[in-house]
Amino acid sequence: MNNRGLQFTNRTAEPDLTIELNEEDLLARAANFDEVALGQLYDLYEMKIYSYVYRRTNDPTLAEDITAQVFLKMLEAIQNDKLWHSSFSGWLYRIAHNLVIDYYRRRDRQRQVSLDDAPVLTDPEHNPVESAELALNAEYLRSAMRRLTDEQSQVLSLRFLEGYSFGEIARMMDKTEGAVKALQHRAFATLRQLINYEQIS
Repeated sequence: MNNRGLQFTNRTAEPDLTIELNEEDLLARAANFDEVALGQLYDLYEMKIYSYVYRRTNDPTLAEDITAQVFLKMLEAIQNDKLWHSSFSGWLYRIAHNLVIDYYRRRDRQRQVSLDDAPVLTDPEHNPVESAELALNAEYLRSAMRRLTDEQSQVLSLRFLEGYSFGEIARMMDKTEGAVKALQHRAFATLRQLINYEQIS
């Protein structure tokens, strides 16, 4: 993957495994623009951020560009620890989320969600009628997912595609665990209503 605009010139080709990857220490060094520390932070989070953006855009080139922007913004603000003190990873995810939303707003395009272009999975052991019903239900789900709010779709993406806990998501979104659980509950309630409505209609 091309890392456009991002160069950490003093990084070694192979990471020194004897260096303890203590995030607090890395952040302290990165805040002083230690290029090795910045490079290690990049290595730790680059694929996670790229995967998150890709799932919301389904465009590898766009995902690369936005990921590069995330780390450029990190470089610009790394000295302001008030921005990321509570959760550095949460701060990066918020930057990525906001950049994705900004992209779609600028182009006035239909908002995408992480499951929008997921393949329809069917069990080959099902008979054709059952497989058709499964495919139809998946289409209903994708259609319904597009109608969730940004925060609802973000919670579902982080929880079920990225595998984060409620506590981790709360830190990423700068919310309480209760608020995250409420968002998930409302998202499921909305999906049930929309799917039932579309099936009836």
